[in-house]
Amino acid sequence: MDASGAVTRPHGVAQVVGLPALEIAALVKSGEMTAVDVVHAHLAHIDEVDARVGAFRVVRREAALAEAHAIDTALARFALPLAGVPIAVKDNVAVAGEVCTDGSPACPERVETKDHPVVARLRKAGAVVVGITRAPELCLYGATDGPGTVTRNPWDTARSAAGSSGGSAAAVASGCVPLAHGNDGMGSLRLPAAACGLVTLKPGLGTVPAEIGADSWSGMAVNGALATTVADLAVAHAVMAGEQPGELPAPGRPLRIALSTRSLVPGARADGPARAAVDAMVALLIEAGHTVVRKDPPITPGAAAGAMTRWMAGADNDAEHLGIDRAALQPRSRTHARIGRVVSRLGLVRPATAERFRAQMVDFFEDVDLLLSPVSAGPPLPARPWHERSFLANIAANARWAPWTAAWNLAGLPALVLPTGVRPEGQPLAVQFVGPPDAEGRLLWLAGELERRQPWRRYAPVFDPTTPSSTAPV
Repeated sequence: MDASGAVTRPHGVAQVVGLPALEIAALVKSGEMTAVDVVHAHLAHIDEVDARVGAFRVVRREAALAEAHAIDTALARFALPLAGVPIAVKDNVAVAGEVCTDGSPACPERVETKDHPVVARLRKAGAVVVGITRAPELCLYGATDGPGTVTRNPWDTARSAAGSSGGSAAAVASGCVPLAHGNDGMGSLRLPAAACGLVTLKPGLGTVPAEIGADSWSGMAVNGALATTVADLAVAHAVMAGEQPGELPAPGRPLRIALSTRSLVPGARADGPARAAVDAMVALLIEAGHTVVRKDPPITPGAAAGAMTRWMAGADNDAEHLGIDRAALQPRSRTHARIGRVVSRLGLVRPATAERFRAQMVDFFEDVDLLLSPVSAGPPLPARPWHERSFLANIAANARWAPWTAAWNLAGLPALVLPTGVRPEGQPLAVQFVGPPDAEGRLLWLAGELERRQPWRRYAPVFDPTTPSSTAPV
C-alpha cells in the first residue's frame, strides 16, 4: 500500500477485492478486467465475511452478474466513471426488482418497479448493485439491528456498525464493496463512517435528490455515499448530484477553520481519545498552513427541539407512507411513531424553525470557511439487539453517544467525516467538518489534502481483503 492508501500489487481476479472504486473502474474501462470477474470476486468475499458482519439483507447474485455483463458489452463503457464498480444500497430507497423494507419486517413486501433517482444515476455511471444493506427499523437509530440479526462493526465485532446506514458502512469497511449508498437524517451517514473508519459527506439541502420515505424527515434527510478514499467519495458524490466528476478546485488560499467541542446534550462530552483526535487534527491543519480559531456555533435548545420533532414525526409519516401496521412495529418504534403523531397534530414541525436556524448558521460562517468538531463521544455502541430495549434506552444511548451531528441536518448544511486513527482499544477515530451552503467541494478538497498528509487504514484489519490473513475467524 502506498502513502495514499492505494493498493500497489499486480492485478488479478482475486486481487481486485480491496482496490479503490476508481482503480476498479479503470481496469474495467481499459478491458484489463471484466465487470463480471470483478463482481464474481466481490460476491465471493461477501460469502466469506458477511456471516460475521451482517451487512446485507439481500445479496443480488444473478441480477448483479447480469448488470455486470451489460457493462462489459456496453460500447460506452470507457466513458463510465464507475464502470463495473460493485456497490451496495441501503434498504430505504428503491432498487428496481427488489423489495424495500426501510429496515422494518412489518413493511408490506412490494417489488420496486423503478430505481430511486440516486440509484439510477449510480447505475448510469456504470456501478453494479450487488446487494441491499441492513438498517434499523424506519432508519431511526444509531445502531443497526433487528429480529435475528445484529450488524457488527468490522473493526470490533463486539461493537455496532452504528446507524442507520450501518449495513452500508459494514459492507465497505469489511471490503465487500468499495462504495456504498447511505443517507443521513440525524447523522446516519456520519456516525457509521466514524464507527467504521470511513470517509463520507452529508450533502447540503437540495444538492442530491432526497425522496426518502414520506418527506425525507421534513427535509432533514439526504442521500450520500460511504467510501475508503476521498477520490472515490468525490466521484460518487458528483454522480449522485448529477454533476460531471472532475478535479476538486483548490480554494487558492489557506482556510480559516472554527473549532468547537461543545455538546448540547447535558453530561455528554467527547472522551479522551475523541478529544485527542480533534487536537491532532488541529495540529495537522496548522501544519498545512490553515488557521484554526475557537468559535462555538449558536446551536440553541430550540434548534435541538426542531430536529427532535422532525425525527419523531418522521417515524409516524414513514409508517403511514409505507403502509405499515403500527401494531407490528418494534416497541421502541411504536412509541417513536406514537409521539411523532402527537407532534404532528400539535403542529410542532414548523418550517420557520429550520429556516431561522439555517440563517443563523449561514451567518456563523461569514468569517470562517469551515467548522471542526468531534463526531461521537466515545467508541461505538455495543453490538446487541437494541430493538428489544425500550424507546427511552435507545434515545438515551443515541443522545449521549452522538450529540454533534443532528444540528447540521436541521440547517441543511454539508458535513464531512474523516478518519483520524484508532483508539487504544482498536476502534476507529474520526472528526467532523461542516461548511456553509455549497461547500461540498471545499470539504472534499480539504479532506483530500488531509488524506495525503495522514493516510488511514482503509479496511478493518481482520476483514481486510488486501492482506492474506483477512479471513481469519473472529
